[in-house]
Amino acid sequence: MTGRKTGETPLRVGLFGYGLAGSVFHAPLIAATEGLVLDTVVTSNPERREQARAEFPDVRLVAGPDDLLARAGELDLVVVASPNKTHVPLATAALKAGLPVVVDKPVAGTAAEARALAALADERGLLLSVFQNRRWDNDFLTLRKLLDEGALGEVRRFESRFERWRPLPKGGWRESGDPAEIGGLLYDLGSHVVDQALVLFGPAVLVYAEADVRRPGAETDDDTFIALTHANGVRSHLYVSATTAQLGPRFRVLGSRAGYVKYGLDPQEAALREGLRPGGPAGWGTEPEELWGRVGAGESPLTGGGRPERTLPGDYPAYYAAVTKALIDGGPGPVTAVEAAAALDVLEAARRSARDKVAVTL
Repeated sequence: MTGRKTGETPLRVGLFGYGLAGSVFHAPLIAATEGLVLDTVVTSNPERREQARAEFPDVRLVAGPDDLLARAGELDLVVVASPNKTHVPLATAALKAGLPVVVDKPVAGTAAEARALAALADERGLLLSVFQNRRWDNDFLTLRKLLDEGALGEVRRFESRFERWRPLPKGGWRESGDPAEIGGLLYDLGSHVVDQALVLFGPAVLVYAEADVRRPGAETDDDTFIALTHANGVRSHLYVSATTAQLGPRFRVLGSRAGYVKYGLDPQEAALREGLRPGGPAGWGTEPEELWGRVGAGESPLTGGGRPERTLPGDYPAYYAAVTKALIDGGPGPVTAVEAAAALDVLEAARRSARDKVAVTL
């Protein structure tokens, strides 16, 4: 990919969508990144237009994608943070207009679509990156450090839970039963836990899944389990649920020397929802000592067993900093579409496994 030398001029970013993803994650992180400026937001929703104007008084507001793409020559990056079913058509249109693209996860509904987008970006010599912010969660960064140090020995089992207690469906496209919407937890939270497992332990060769619709009135999976066997022999057990009345540990990682157990979610999403921003007076992405995980063997962390392991600060801002560096200097951005396609291979296999009640070989 050819870089763009900008000198002191910030790169101008267009943002498709100002719902949860656009307003809570992308817009604040873009605004907090040196070298980027939020130029244009695409939304036709009057309340979201008012919100965007209040939060970013200088932003240009347009009603539809064509209005943004008509100004492609004035922009340096487009971010697709609209509903899942629009990811592929909007990313395709932006790439064909000559714009580098960031797409929120999941980049597409199928691995084949993700690979086609990657091929188009390569053909045009443009950056295409998938927003997988959970690679910069505090617990994930801490676990990577422990693995790099060999503190756990040979990892044998990785348990990852992204659980919530939401006994009543909220509705909307994320919980729609229409396959075209690409809703459900398998493709929502499942995109995160599968991506993390593949980053940590490499490709999967066998996938087994259970996907259930538990809540009255729910239309798509809200309680899902995925078991992966990685090529290196590690087994990952991944849980995503909206129906968990008692939350389990976020991570339980069992190795030949020790285990690591960590409860609680990274604090960055909650901070962003509350209107806090990176660079404020409090340390961004940090958590109090009582929430640190524990490393040990043969003891329960719930009774003080093992030693506390300081949780590294979470760092969502690192994603857009890496995007900016790639745009200026050239080279691949963080989280390529090819990597995202590998995760989609797993998600498609999981959906097939749950439907047919079989294990699927990749």
